[in-house]
Amino acid sequence: MTTTGIRLHAPAAGWSIAADVVVVGSGVAGLTAALRCEAAGLRTVVVTKARLDDGSTRWAQGGIAAALGEGDTPEQHLDDTLVAGAGLCDEDAVRLLVTEGPDAVRRLIETGARFDESSEGDLELTREGGHHRRRIAHAGGDATGAEISRALVEAVRARGVRTVENALVLDLLTDADGRTAGVTLHVMGEGQHDGVGAVHAPAVVLATGGMGQVFSATTNPSVSTGDGVALALRAGAEVSDLEFVQFHPTVLFLGPDAEGQQPLVSEAVRGEGAHLIDADGVRFMVGQHELAELAPRDIVAKGILRRMLEQDAEHMYLDGRHFGAQMWEHRFPTILAACRAHGIDPVTEPIPVAPAAHYASGGVRTDSHGRTTVPGLYACGEVACTGVHGANRLASNSLLEGLVYAERIADDIVANGLPARVPQPVPHPEIPEHPLQTPEARFAIQRIMTGGAGVLRSAGSLAKAADQLQRLHTDAREALAEHGKTAEAGVDTWEATNLLCVARVLVTAALLREETRGCHWREDRPERDDAAWRRHIVVTLNPDRTLAVQITDTTHFPTTLPPQAPQEQ
Repeated sequence: MTTTGIRLHAPAAGWSIAADVVVVGSGVAGLTAALRCEAAGLRTVVVTKARLDDGSTRWAQGGIAAALGEGDTPEQHLDDTLVAGAGLCDEDAVRLLVTEGPDAVRRLIETGARFDESSEGDLELTREGGHHRRRIAHAGGDATGAEISRALVEAVRARGVRTVENALVLDLLTDADGRTAGVTLHVMGEGQHDGVGAVHAPAVVLATGGMGQVFSATTNPSVSTGDGVALALRAGAEVSDLEFVQFHPTVLFLGPDAEGQQPLVSEAVRGEGAHLIDADGVRFMVGQHELAELAPRDIVAKGILRRMLEQDAEHMYLDGRHFGAQMWEHRFPTILAACRAHGIDPVTEPIPVAPAAHYASGGVRTDSHGRTTVPGLYACGEVACTGVHGANRLASNSLLEGLVYAERIADDIVANGLPARVPQPVPHPEIPEHPLQTPEARFAIQRIMTGGAGVLRSAGSLAKAADQLQRLHTDAREALAEHGKTAEAGVDTWEATNLLCVARVLVTAALLREETRGCHWREDRPERDDAAWRRHIVVTLNPDRTLAVQITDTTHFPTTLPPQAPQEQ
């Protein structure tokens, strides 16, 4: 294992905490891993970027998918997942997910999560895109993530798990052998700790969520800046499939210039019978797929985009007027409130919708136990790439993946034990070599990515985006090399630097993948090419900050790859 030696420009740690395990992130993946490690007697610390309940899990509306209904089976769930993944899922990883998923959901209920039930006391299940059966358990109508977050946060607090809130993780600490030794982090605001510090631990679990803020319009919260993927890359870990960014088809359209987090209109609305229509009231998804509006998300997003291009329109509409007020208020209270807050009443008018960045199907490459290629570093949830999602995540598999793989990570840490000798971190260099981006670079990156690497991509648009991102990267490097200057260290500059890091990897992979597959849509390469591209693209960061790219021989998704000459980018 060779580390890059790259670190963010940051002050030296002024305080430290000792632990057995540090979990970075407080969504379903992070808190599940933390609770299981704590229950096994491990000293566990949870580090989270905002408050414990402020992660992406809280925003999940639709629900959690598992074969829990009468007549449903893990095998059927597996089939739907493989179809959605467009030939790139690791079947072993999916089988593990769907087989262990039902019991994992039952354990979540035992932890305190309350899902909606029928009058008979059974789980009330719904359908979403790509599912041939009702297998989506939901809570509060359309507030599933909020309920799961509530239950897990309460359990964490009740069990006295140590937490550090409002803390941005910076870099992985490693020992002389390249083994994990903890993390550095910056705590924002006043509290028990403040400023840059460290948590020393031989096991680190990344559960930092997504990177949706790399685009101008996204369903992700403002904290989703790709921090975990960027940290892993700087630590020498492999990242895979980052070109597969899922754009949710139905996001509330707030205008062509809207930026930042946009309100999601859950797929469950279509699952309950809402229709996609154009301005003339025509259901344009009928005939495009056997499931029409309930086709996998990439197909629906493409259908919306095609109709928008045909009609030179800025958005389409989601029509649920036939639901009536009572169903909207009972089943979708969160969405109803969000729409009305923006002057739209779904009870009486169709909802204007358009695709927006939603979920990263790729991430830090792991095996079936959540282990990355850096010893002692684990990853689960959206930050990870387990092989489950392939080229396009099946609706509501995300919460399940976070839940199942978090349990497997905790079990692996417990089963294998901690090192007999506590890893001693290698000191950071006195003069950090990695330049920081200015706060303004964040908006430049978002505009570049939206224009060149959004729902519709081409060799031309991606090459232009790559050049523009490289210019930001080069300018900062030259300023540091020639004048010894870099942007002032702080949350805004660290986030912008992380966004540039993940954007460069995403564009590099998207430019290399010369086909259309799943949620990766190349206008100039409209067909799927299984012979050439039914394989994964794996990226690492070189010590000189260039990217090294490997292409797997098959769809199989092991932790390590056979030796292969990298292509310098």
